[in-house]
Amino acid sequence: MGKRIVVAITGASGSVYAKRFLAKLKCTSTPIENCSVVFSKNALDIWAYELKERFEADSFPFKVFDPHDFYAPFASGSAGYDTMVIIPCSMGTLGRIASGVSDDLITRAADVMLKERGKLIVVPRETPYNLIHLRNMVTLTEAGAIVMPASPSFYSLPMNIDDLVDTVVNRVLDLAGIVNDGYKWGEV
Repeated sequence: MGKRIVVAITGASGSVYAKRFLAKLKCTSTPIENCSVVFSKNALDIWAYELKERFEADSFPFKVFDPHDFYAPFASGSAGYDTMVIIPCSMGTLGRIASGVSDDLITRAADVMLKERGKLIVVPRETPYNLIHLRNMVTLTEAGAIVMPASPSFYSLPMNIDDLVDTVVNRVLDLAGIVNDGYKWGEV
């Protein structure tokens, strides 16, 4: 049986991370039984602005859900999804999850992931952090989530923007248990 994963994309800057993540999920050798995608209200606009293209659902073999579709399978723990990645994760979304506010499909699915003890990975793309951001990240960490800031690494000697973006995306894939070709420290 393969992984059952939800990918949520919010209106935070950093759509390139989401695009690369979806592209790598599409090509992974890790068995994926189901991958569902949901965009927040503003995410599609940010995607178009930052990437200079509209999101084309046909480019990916994943089902895309409306952010207000509470009948989506992953809105309930009985559906058995094991991983949720919010990439990028806005601080508003992070704060609502930390506060237990389930006002859309993304926050509801994150709440479900936490209550079912699944893997919730949030990828905030914000800087600097204020005290509220930090406290919300602590709250999510204490609740079992993984906070993985979109902070690129340089020890792999990235040669271009795609290489730099991949230092974050590959780390998120690792955390989600998805096989990828990312740089591993100490490997040749």
